[in-house]
Amino acid sequence: MTRDASPGGPGPEAGVPRPQARALLPLVLPALLIGIASSLVLIGVSRLAEELQHWLWNTVPGWWGFPGTSAGWTLAVLTTAGLATGLLVWKFPGRTGPDPATRGLVDPPLPVRILPGLLLAVVVTLACGVSLGPENPITSINVALACALGMKAMPRSPAAVWVSLAAAGTVGALFGTPVAAALILSEIQAGPDARPLWDRLFAPLVAAGAGALTTVLVAEPMLTVQVGPYPGPRLIDAVSALAVAAATAVVAMAAVYVFPHVHRLFHRLEHPVLRLTAGGLVLGALGALGGQLTLFKGLEEMRELTAHPEEHGAANLTLLALVKLAALVVAASCGFQGGRIFPAVFVGVALGMLAHALVAAVPMALATGAAVLGVLVAVTRQGWLSLFMAAVLVDDPRLLPLLCVAILPAWLIVTGRPEMQIPAHCGAAGALQGRPGGHSVD
Repeated sequence: MTRDASPGGPGPEAGVPRPQARALLPLVLPALLIGIASSLVLIGVSRLAEELQHWLWNTVPGWWGFPGTSAGWTLAVLTTAGLATGLLVWKFPGRTGPDPATRGLVDPPLPVRILPGLLLAVVVTLACGVSLGPENPITSINVALACALGMKAMPRSPAAVWVSLAAAGTVGALFGTPVAAALILSEIQAGPDARPLWDRLFAPLVAAGAGALTTVLVAEPMLTVQVGPYPGPRLIDAVSALAVAAATAVVAMAAVYVFPHVHRLFHRLEHPVLRLTAGGLVLGALGALGGQLTLFKGLEEMRELTAHPEEHGAANLTLLALVKLAALVVAASCGFQGGRIFPAVFVGVALGMLAHALVAAVPMALATGAAVLGVLVAVTRQGWLSLFMAAVLVDDPRLLPLLCVAILPAWLIVTGRPEMQIPAHCGAAGALQGRPGGHSVD
């Protein structure tokens, strides 16, 4: 903007918004509404799943006089979950959408007609102990609703605006802070856009802040674990962090390489009922082997794991980590609806505790943070999100410089290698161009 060059000519009037501000202000109210609604959808689905979970794992076994933690009941519930999800995919009106293995956290909007089936499928996943989180399907539901309603309310606005607002609102709600949304959106290719980063992130951050605040006020999310105090930085700790992050990235990359082969194996069973029932049966067997700690999305389970570290030796921690990682691969491959971030965090926590159990000189807080970092970098391929989750989980700012160093070799291990996502065979991502798998927000 240039000033009036005439003698005595006035400059820009005080208090008048610059043109870019006038473009951003109309999005504030929609962003607030979308952020709040995104959080309420997440909370509503989570509460519904929790009620069904309590009924399945506590009430029903109590009727028959046996514990819900028994291996037989675990096998029965997860096999039934596969059968139920397969029936939803096969017969439910609108079905449940494309193969979830082909979709990431932020993808182009789905048709509204499939949302009821998708919602029921994610409730089954969360309630029945499947090793997936709510992040991917809840984000897809919120993005589809925001696009459908937003395009009706403001027809001239591009779909990418509503995608970015709903994605940011959901991520803010999931992690209880808008920082996570800003970090994720900053990694997503936005195409040619000359605006400054904060102009591009302004409305999504409003949505993320509204979603995060709603979740904090209503649900009080807890993303930290108690892993003992960090004694303070030492030079050797930098070496330990580098080694743990690199080693856990290698372990997680093994699962990433196996992922397409397991996906191909399950999809030889072309009928969804057969495929998902078989997947549920395998998950039930893994759950029976690893126990209750290896079921569900993993947040409550990792807090239980770290609350009593003395009860878990190196062999048990190895079993828990490998079973959970295998369950994540199977669940994501055979067609269950869910995200991979939260189960991957559990795997990282278990591997971090294992590193401390093997080398007691490595502080558990450091080992846990570095291990979560390494696993998430491999599974999500999002460096900022991985660094954020690792730092928040151990909740000690003195570890942040070490984690910033530890991510570098881990990133060298994973960059340019396959991702834990199957490339879509159709051009469904035409609305938004971006990373492989359609991750993009304009």
